Amino acid sequence: MKVSDYILQRLREWEVEHVFAYPGDGINGLLAAWERADDSPRFIQARHEEMAAFQATGYAKFSGRVGVCAATSGPGAIHLLNGLYDAKLDHVPVVAIVGQTNRSAMGGSYQQEVDLQSLYKDVASDFCDTVTVPEQLPNAIDRAIRTAYGRRSVTAVIVPADVQDLEYSPPTHAFKMVPSSLGLSSYAPVPADRELSRAADVLNAGDKVAMLIGQGARGARDQVEEAADVLGAGVAKALLGKDVLPDDLPFVTGAIGLLGTRPSYEMMRDCDTLLVVGSSFPYTQFLPDLGQARAVQIDIDPHMVGMRYPFEVNLVGDAAGTLKHLLPLLKHKKHGGWRKKIERDTARWWEVMERRAAVEADPINPEYVAHALDPLLPDDVILSADAGSAANWYARHLRMRGRMRGSLSGTLATMGPGVPYAIGAKFAHPGRPALALVGDGAMQMNGMAELVTVAKYWREWDDPRLVVAVLNNLDLNQVTWELRAMSGAPQFLASQSLPDVHYADFARSIGLDGVRVEEPGGVESAWHRALHADRPCVIDFRTDPAVPPIPPHATLDQIEAAAASVLKGDSDRAAMVKQGLKAKVQEMLPGHRHHDK
Repeated sequence: MKVSDYILQRLREWEVEHVFAYPGDGINGLLAAWERADDSPRFIQARHEEMAAFQATGYAKFSGRVGVCAATSGPGAIHLLNGLYDAKLDHVPVVAIVGQTNRSAMGGSYQQEVDLQSLYKDVASDFCDTVTVPEQLPNAIDRAIRTAYGRRSVTAVIVPADVQDLEYSPPTHAFKMVPSSLGLSSYAPVPADRELSRAADVLNAGDKVAMLIGQGARGARDQVEEAADVLGAGVAKALLGKDVLPDDLPFVTGAIGLLGTRPSYEMMRDCDTLLVVGSSFPYTQFLPDLGQARAVQIDIDPHMVGMRYPFEVNLVGDAAGTLKHLLPLLKHKKHGGWRKKIERDTARWWEVMERRAAVEADPINPEYVAHALDPLLPDDVILSADAGSAANWYARHLRMRGRMRGSLSGTLATMGPGVPYAIGAKFAHPGRPALALVGDGAMQMNGMAELVTVAKYWREWDDPRLVVAVLNNLDLNQVTWELRAMSGAPQFLASQSLPDVHYADFARSIGLDGVRVEEPGGVESAWHRALHADRPCVIDFRTDPAVPPIPPHATLDQIEAAAASVLKGDSDRAAMVKQGLKAKVQEMLPGHRHHDK
């Protein structure tokens, strides 16, 4: 048995079923071992190493299991980095296995030689090891996987090409040998009783309690619901926690932050007590003013707890276990004016979203595209959204219910993961439909190439549905709006304008289904077609770039700042201003209380 054979065997023993990868001569030994192992674990060929890392990240996010990716030395290892940083910053367990030049050439400025130990020092800071002798195995693989799980982070194992072809010999019972073992038991730490009592005192003293949950609360849905009921609280969700609680619960105010909802914004603005569970939401300007609210945080990671806000009590523990011990200490609050206002404002918000989606645009309002999809989504769908304005409509118009899952690049907010996340989801759950909502910028950046990966593998999935919806507005729209609203600058066409690509035609050319929609009347039928197709489908929606992704705290001042850019010669001029005002007025129709101060 060679080292390469043993690496694959150890991955199988850890129950790794897929490795998302791209070949190269720096991992030729591993590729030969894959052939000898009858492709087990399965080698999933991406179009680019960055996409392999995104697919591993999506797989890990939607399966709860470690994602594994592999790449060759030099350029292949470099290409992995962006996808690996996406996993690191979103606290997702991913292991990278990368090749390196032969040991005899290391330090000799050899072809494709990169100092990978230094390069990976940050992204794989919890564990990065170079295997130089066979006896370092299985420990290197075991620690990489165990650390990725335990720290919810990225780890890396670097294997020089000549080491891959050495005969495997295990560590012996001798000095400076490191035997190893398989397995990692589940654990759920709970804070001490004294700390739980302190937290209960803070929460019991409040009259207007707000909750903020993130992905760390995913295993605590029942406990979060019970806590909201006992405390009479509303619950806002960080984007990575969008699928933790269903949006059909009347006290769930939806997303928070720049892509969030008005009810979440107002709840944080007016609360006197805050409970944060499993979230490191970074935008403190959307939390209560400093000194306004007493606050408690629950997080499993002592490295992340206590940040973002001056929390009075920081509880380090598993969300479900901690809440189970905390709930008996909480006093039931009457659901009075505070809770009723939250529920009323949330109901009104969804009415506003419906009206905004109905605003006419040229040719199609992107909010209508997402809003029309919302009731059609299967209860077991897995959603991904790309960075850009598509993330706004994912955050605001798509309501979670049933077993739905959804994610995006939360902390890195990188372009490009929408389609590869959906691919990773299909390998994690081949019997469930997946849907990616992406902008034309991300689609041109890498989404079109990954359609080739979809075409290569889709026939293996029990449910063939993978829908890619492209919001094709010929503009890098999110940055365009940031230039307008934050800088008062006009659109810079040289950087922002995109060519019109017929994505559906490309999809059909490689054996997928595809439809282009150029008027609002075709939106709903296109969704029906894609969600009932017998193969993956790309929908090319020609949307209006002049529909603004107005932040939840937006006032007419922001709209006027955008209007000022017109005077500086913005290419979109009148349409942009008209759409902004038409959208904003939906929040100020007669009969509704004016929320802006």
